[in-house]
Amino acid sequence: MRADVRQVADGTYLVHGSNTNWVILAEGDAVTLVDTGYPGDRERVLASLAQVGSSPEAIAAVLITHAHNDHLGSAEYLRAAYGTPVLLHEAEVPHARREFLHQVSIGTVLGNGWRPGVLPWAVHALRSGGTAHVPVTAPQAFPTAGALDLPGRPVPVHTPGHTDGHCAYHLPGTGVLISGDALVSAHPTSRVEGPQLLPDMFHRERPRALASLDVLAELEGELVLPGHGPVHRGPVRDAARRARERAL
Repeated sequence: MRADVRQVADGTYLVHGSNTNWVILAEGDAVTLVDTGYPGDRERVLASLAQVGSSPEAIAAVLITHAHNDHLGSAEYLRAAYGTPVLLHEAEVPHARREFLHQVSIGTVLGNGWRPGVLPWAVHALRSGGTAHVPVTAPQAFPTAGALDLPGRPVPVHTPGHTDGHCAYHLPGTGVLISGDALVSAHPTSRVEGPQLLPDMFHRERPRALASLDVLAELEGELVLPGHGPVHRGPVRDAARRARERAL
């Protein structure tokens, strides 16, 4: 199986999985993997590493934007099979352990089933492991503030709202923002393209998600790598402001 891998900057690859993206940051023989897609995306994750000349053994750490199944899918597999550290914001650590689950409910999805794209998305999510039980046994909070000592030197940016501990990752050296679900460029349940918030049903606290766009608008960069949708090229601040305007 081949994965849809796009090199967007030096050592930076955006990978399109089945409705969800992940990012590979390569430096020498090591890589940082940001998110891991659905549980059903595992073969694509492994294929994407091979396509950039890497392997699971070379992953210095898995960084998770947030602990929804479509981003957490293979994190525990990599931790258990290869000893890969799985790092998240401290507020997201218990979510990754599944001490609780802040994710759109089946009832809410069914209640929104009349909206364009919702039912096809839901069928795909179920088939891909969207409701599977995939806790991470030993997730870890970021060890320090500021840039992490990992390939790409990503800087975690707390962007709560979608979940309490959602984090984007800023790469000041290359002008890249890995935005997770705090800012996306498309989604199967959305009828618009370009910078936007996910539809309301996906957010734990929509007002905080809106406020997090203001946090992103303060970051310097020209490339947004979202959790859903294609790469967005242009100032990060403009993308965040456009998403906020659309959401009001």
